[in-house]
Amino acid sequence: MTHTGRPSADEAARLLRAGLFIGGDWVDRTAGGEYAHHDQTTGRLQQVVPLGTADDVDHAVRDARAAFRTWGTLGPDRRRTMLLKLADLLREHADEMATIATLENAVPSAFSGLLAGYGPADWFTYYAGWADKIEGTSLRPLGYGGFDYTVPEPFGVIAVVIPWNGPVTTLGMKVAPALAAGNCVVLKPSEFAPFTTLRFAELAIEAGFPPGVINVVVGGADAGDALVRHPGIDKISFTGGTATGQKILATAAQNVVPTVMELGGKAANVVFPDVTLAAVIPQAVITSAMLSGQFCACPSRLLVHTDIYDEAVAMAEATAQCIALGDPFDSETMVGPMINAAHRERVEAIIERARAEGNGRLLYGGSRPDANPDGFFLTPTVFADVDHSSPLAQEEIFGPVLSITRFRDDDHAVKLANGTRYGLVSYVWTNDLTRAHEMAAQLRSGTVSINAMMGFLTPNTPYGGVGASGFGREGGHEGLKEFLRTKNVYIGPQ
Repeated sequence: MTHTGRPSADEAARLLRAGLFIGGDWVDRTAGGEYAHHDQTTGRLQQVVPLGTADDVDHAVRDARAAFRTWGTLGPDRRRTMLLKLADLLREHADEMATIATLENAVPSAFSGLLAGYGPADWFTYYAGWADKIEGTSLRPLGYGGFDYTVPEPFGVIAVVIPWNGPVTTLGMKVAPALAAGNCVVLKPSEFAPFTTLRFAELAIEAGFPPGVINVVVGGADAGDALVRHPGIDKISFTGGTATGQKILATAAQNVVPTVMELGGKAANVVFPDVTLAAVIPQAVITSAMLSGQFCACPSRLLVHTDIYDEAVAMAEATAQCIALGDPFDSETMVGPMINAAHRERVEAIIERARAEGNGRLLYGGSRPDANPDGFFLTPTVFADVDHSSPLAQEEIFGPVLSITRFRDDDHAVKLANGTRYGLVSYVWTNDLTRAHEMAAQLRSGTVSINAMMGFLTPNTPYGGVGASGFGREGGHEGLKEFLRTKNVYIGPQ
C-alpha cells in the first residue's frame, strides 16, 4: 500500500481496527463503554473504540506475568532475532502505519512515514543490538575475602502509558528497550489514537513474540489508573502531561514502584544576532506549528536578541501567513487539524485570555480557517512582545501558538530560557562556538540543540527532562538501563 492520498471510507474502516489486544488475541467487546473517534479533517465519525476496564487490565497483567516466566529467561540471541524481525515488519508496513497514523491523529503525511513507520523501526533495530550485550561486573569486596559479581535483570512487567500525539514513535522509545532487556509490557494508548498501537501488537505476533509479551488495553483515565495501581506491575513508563504524571507518581509511591516520566515542555528557542535570520526564523516558526504544536519538544518560545528583534518579528509574521494548513493527506500540508474539538477549544481559550489580558501582541492567527469549517483546524498563531510571566510564556499550550520575547544579552537569555518550571529541550542559534558551549552548560534542560531542530531524537541518543518535564532517559544505553535492575551476588571465602 502506498501512502499517496486519503483512503476511501471503506479502506479507512478496515485500517482502523478497534478493540483490545491481550495474550495475542483481539478482545472486541468490553464493559468499559466506547469512544467515538472522529476524522479531525471532516469532523465525521470514523470509528467506535471499545474502552478497557479494570478487569481487562487485570487480564492483561496476568497474561504478561505468565509470559514473563519464559520471555525473561529467553536467550538474548532469540530476543534479538525477534526484535530485528519486528523492525523489518515495521519497515515493510511503513506506508500502512503512516496512513493509520494520519487517520488516527491527523499527523501530516509529510511526517507520518518517519513518525509511524521507518523511524520506529530504527529504534527496534538499535535495541535488538543491545539484547545480547547486557552484562554485569565482577569485583573483590573491600575488607572481606570472597568474590562479588553483579547481574542485570529485567524488572518483569512494565506498564507503558503512551500519548496520542506520537504513539508509534513512543513505542520505539519505550517498548524496544523494555523487550530487549527481557521485560513484558502492558500498553495503555489513548482512546484518541489507539490504532497504530493495536496494529503494532499484531505485527509483533507475526514477528514471533510469544502471546502475552505485548498487550494493549485501550482506555481513558480509569484504565490508566487501574494499570498503574495494579500490584502485578514492576515499573511504569509514562509519556504525557505533567499533571497526569504527578497523579501517576503519587500512585507509584503508594506501591513503591519505580517510574520513567517524560512530561511536558515549554522549549525556549534562543536566537543570537550572529546568525542569518532568513535561515533561522522561518524554520523556527514552522517547527513551532508542526503537528499543530502538539508535541512536547515544541519550540514554542522564541527568544530573540534586541538587535535583531524587529526584523525577526516581521519575518515570523510573514512566515506564519505562508504555512500550508489543510488536509493532512495532502503532501503539501505542513499543519493539519488538532486532535479533537475539545482540545482546540482549550487552546482557543488560552489565546483569547492572552488577547484580553494584553499579555502579548497578536501578529497572526488564533482563528478557525474559513476553508475548513467542519474540521478541528486552528490557524498557526504568533504573539510578539510576550510578557515572560504570562501564561503564554509559562504554560504548555500544546497547540500552534508561538510567543516571541526580546532579550538583552547572554545572561538575560539564560534567565528567560530557564524561567519556567519545565526543562525538556532548549534550542540555541549562534555561530559563536564559545557562546554555544556556555549556553549549553547553563541551560536547565535534558537536551540542548545547537543550530538544529529535532535532530537529537534518535535511537542512540538519550532524551528526557528535568524539573516538571520529568526524569529518566529514553534512547541510547541510558534508555536500556531504565529497564534493568542490578542484582548483587556475594560468594564468601571457603
